[in-house]
Amino acid sequence: MIAKSQTSILFVCLGNICRSPLAEGVFRAVISERGVADDFLLDSAGTGGWHQGSAPDPRSVAIAADHGLDISTQKARKVVSADFQRFDLILGMDRSNVDDLRRAAPPEARDRVHLFLDFAGGKGKDVPDPYYGGADGFGDVYRMIRDASESLADRLERESLPVSGQASSTT
Repeated sequence: MIAKSQTSILFVCLGNICRSPLAEGVFRAVISERGVADDFLLDSAGTGGWHQGSAPDPRSVAIAADHGLDISTQKARKVVSADFQRFDLILGMDRSNVDDLRRAAPPEARDRVHLFLDFAGGKGKDVPDPYYGGADGFGDVYRMIRDASESLADRLERESLPVSGQASSTT
């Protein structure tokens, strides 16, 4: 069997328990709804490793469940150097994440790092970190991520994103 290249996307926030697991789950739902899930390899990670191995924040799990998504089995992890070769797109949730990612990336991979909302047509806005706020912040973040995920899927349909060839359908 010949392995088919996939477009690989890594969603990144600070601790990988609020925004990035939600973005991974929402984008996975969007591409599934469009019937193109097999064309993508998705993951999420954090710039910090404080929550390594933990499930997403219960408020992220709850807002996802409110919209029919189950992200409860995801496990937090920290970005590792291999991610810069493995993923075609590395999408930071805020400018601080993007700055940290670009500092960590080898020079040849820095052009793969983008601000999520900017890359998805959101004109340079950050996805705010809802961690220290209430449940309403998670609802706002969900809506931002859902809109951005639809825009990202539209963009990837219009443009032919070069794939790294690192990912295959066997993953």
